[in-house]
Amino acid sequence: MSKSLMTAASVLALCAGAAQAEMNFNRIASFATPDNMAEGEDRTRETSAEIIAATADGMTLIYTDSPLESVGRIDITDPANPQPMGNVEMGGEPTSVGVIGETAYIGVNTSESFTNPSGKLVALNVATGEVLGECELGGQPDSVAVAKDGSFVSVAIENERDEDLGDGRVGQLPAGYLAMVQLTDGAIACDTLNKVDLTGLTEIAPEDPEPEFVDINSLGETVITLQENNHLVIVSKDGEVLSHFSAGAVDLEGIDATDERAALIFNESQPGRKREPDAVKWIDDDHFAIANEGDMDGGSRGWTIFAKDGTEVYEAGTSFEQALIMIGHYPDKRSDAKGVEPESIETATFGGTPMVFVGSERGSAVGVYDVTDPAAPVLKQVLPSGIGPEGYVAIPERNLLVSANENDLIEDGGVRAHVMLFEYQDAPAAYPTLTSEGMDELTGWGAISGMVGDAEQPGILYAVNDSFYGYQPTIFTIDATSKPAKITKALRVTRGGQPAQKLDMEGITLDGKGGFWVASEGRTDRLVPHALYNVNAKGEIKKEIALPASLLAVEKRFGFEGVTRVGDTLWMAVQREWADDEKNHVKLVSYNIETGEWGAVLYEKAAPATGWTGLSEIVAHGDYFYVVERDNQIGAAAVTKKIYRIPAAEMVPAPLDGELPVVSKEEVRDLIPDLKGWGGYVVDKVEGLAVDAAGEVFVSTDNDGVDDSSGETFFWSIGKM
Repeated sequence: MSKSLMTAASVLALCAGAAQAEMNFNRIASFATPDNMAEGEDRTRETSAEIIAATADGMTLIYTDSPLESVGRIDITDPANPQPMGNVEMGGEPTSVGVIGETAYIGVNTSESFTNPSGKLVALNVATGEVLGECELGGQPDSVAVAKDGSFVSVAIENERDEDLGDGRVGQLPAGYLAMVQLTDGAIACDTLNKVDLTGLTEIAPEDPEPEFVDINSLGETVITLQENNHLVIVSKDGEVLSHFSAGAVDLEGIDATDERAALIFNESQPGRKREPDAVKWIDDDHFAIANEGDMDGGSRGWTIFAKDGTEVYEAGTSFEQALIMIGHYPDKRSDAKGVEPESIETATFGGTPMVFVGSERGSAVGVYDVTDPAAPVLKQVLPSGIGPEGYVAIPERNLLVSANENDLIEDGGVRAHVMLFEYQDAPAAYPTLTSEGMDELTGWGAISGMVGDAEQPGILYAVNDSFYGYQPTIFTIDATSKPAKITKALRVTRGGQPAQKLDMEGITLDGKGGFWVASEGRTDRLVPHALYNVNAKGEIKKEIALPASLLAVEKRFGFEGVTRVGDTLWMAVQREWADDEKNHVKLVSYNIETGEWGAVLYEKAAPATGWTGLSEIVAHGDYFYVVERDNQIGAAAVTKKIYRIPAAEMVPAPLDGELPVVSKEEVRDLIPDLKGWGGYVVDKVEGLAVDAAGEVFVSTDNDGVDDSSGETFFWSIGKM
């Protein structure tokens, strides 16, 4: 392999702003939860990070791992290089954790059934992993909160319902309650257990409250969410119910509430949508914030600030969801459910600014709000948080924010669960890298695949989405001169005036006449043809070119991934071997627009150690053709994410029915260091490559429509070839 022809630059430097940057959170590291398994353990087992907390000195993290029935610990003395400290078995399912000093208090579910719930509170020395004591709670614990003065612990005893019974509705006994336990020099005083009765307070199933989340302010007051009951309760440190009130409802307008149309259309409404809050956190002694995830009947897609007397101080409405839509984090397959599904809330003060962090479970992102004025929060950033964020912990003394992401996709060959660390820095925001903010109409996007540069305007590119949005095929115009890059136009691809069907757009190039050629990857089992399409400047398909019989006879599902034009000839990269290809060889196929003649050469790709490798893009520029070669591996397993170049002089197509010449290749850039530069795991799908009118090279990744994906799209420049 030749020496790389381009030097990797810091990804964060690509977003350079003014000389004196404002403070921003940027992700600096990720920790994969399987790394906490001991040597010799089966690392293919599912693992998770759900609720997370930190020791008083901010040097150690502890998180609950439900699948392993353990808690995991991470040394973050160097937060940019987190180190495993191992797991500690809990003898049941840990549900939540809070920390006082170096002692963790963990709620553990030991229930035999829904009708016979049980659980315990366990005290653990975080550093040594020694169990210091435990106390039976009499029911199934969910959330745990510790008093700021270290005097007691509050535990939400949910006694959750069986969703397979009674149409999945509340009204299933035994009822839940709030458990309060005093601490004596950090030790659990089990004989002080106080079961605070919460029945009779709610309009919805008053006989069956299901406490979900708790938090304690500096006055020792516990706020409790009763999610399914859509209710909020405030309890004194002595166990007296001080106040309680409905969490209320929100009228949602301008949302996508249909999940089956494979299109992002935000013109629907849901009036009177119950909030049904999950997480709750005090902002100060008088105000708290709730994440309105929904469960049984609701989910208002946003978050709310209440005063503890029940006054609604602020309602986000759809603004939080819209912020995620604009950065490509909208989970379209969840449209009919709860949209971006806010689930987590954290609060802290950084640099004198009180902040609320709102985590989207399905959008895999966290909004950072300045709540200096609780009645008028200001969204400062949206951060990429990993798949399925469940919990956050802020460590303002060290300028750190940490997310725990529960989804482990080991069974599907995907990325593992992660803990991610963000630092509050005097630096530009590194994320998002691409946004539709500023467009006249709210525009969702995702699954970006092929790209091409404008012929005349430096920094202007065009990109297509793939078949994930099968009912909304789109050519996006991107202005890469701004940071982040901005989508400025969404040109819908049509046939006969309707959204074009049976397309999987994986490549785009200019046709030289104001329009485009688009390469569509076929899939015969779904009646999607392998084809080329000529699309005019209005988005209308004007010409369709089917593959010749000689190619169709050997076709496989993994077809054209990229197209580029040189004069009258289109060149397409085939992603993987077809039936007549030698192992680890793929075709670069040519089509002459004027003569209709087909041809090809062969390209030798890397032999994969695991999974497969293939081509994702092809671009002609100057004396070379450039291709993106990648494997289908993700995270620590990723090996090949590279740009290679092929001398244009060797791109002489041979007839398809004869022997095809094998072209040479030379490595231009290894993209894995670039992908690691965002502090997360290495994503699998590097799909886009484009050269603009000034010769600057841009790369992009495909976020799979936020389906079993973190939703992160990375779009960046690697300079000039």
